[in-house]
Amino acid sequence: MSDAFTVLWTHDTCRALRAAGREGERPPVAFSGVHSSLPAWSGARPGDEVYALHVNRGEVLVVSRMRVVDRERRGCCGAAPATWRDPGFPGHHDWAALGAGGCGAEAVHVDATPVRFDMAIPGDLLGRLTWRNRREQTRGLKYVVDGRLQRAVSLQGFYRLTPESAEDLAEVLAAPAR
Repeated sequence: MSDAFTVLWTHDTCRALRAAGREGERPPVAFSGVHSSLPAWSGARPGDEVYALHVNRGEVLVVSRMRVVDRERRGCCGAAPATWRDPGFPGHHDWAALGAGGCGAEAVHVDATPVRFDMAIPGDLLGRLTWRNRREQTRGLKYVVDGRLQRAVSLQGFYRLTPESAEDLAEVLAAPAR
């Protein structure tokens, strides 16, 4: 059985995607890392889904849903860097904003929905979303007030959703854009 996760894409990441004209395109790759600036996708396996979220003025947006294909370096990634000055993944230059230059970055090839910035999670759902850890303990979002997220700290990282919350996010993506 596959799992579902969330990862927070920062303002810098989303601004870079917009500036590069990536809105409406499907990312072929995302990046995992060993530093807090680039969350480790250590629990993700092929077939798992990852919801890329972004917080803008208290609204939580689903930017893309990515199904993990593999976590291997392929020919599409380009040559591995010979020195620290060389780009880590020259074959994925178009998607470098997703973390190609991050500390210890590793490519995660994905089958993704197009990047978009108009799919808000309804405020009533924010308070019901839950994540679970490996010991099956669950937690919800902190700092949700009147259907808006006041602080994004509880979304920072790479977290496993409960099956019910994964279904809820899938329904958000299936709904027409507002």
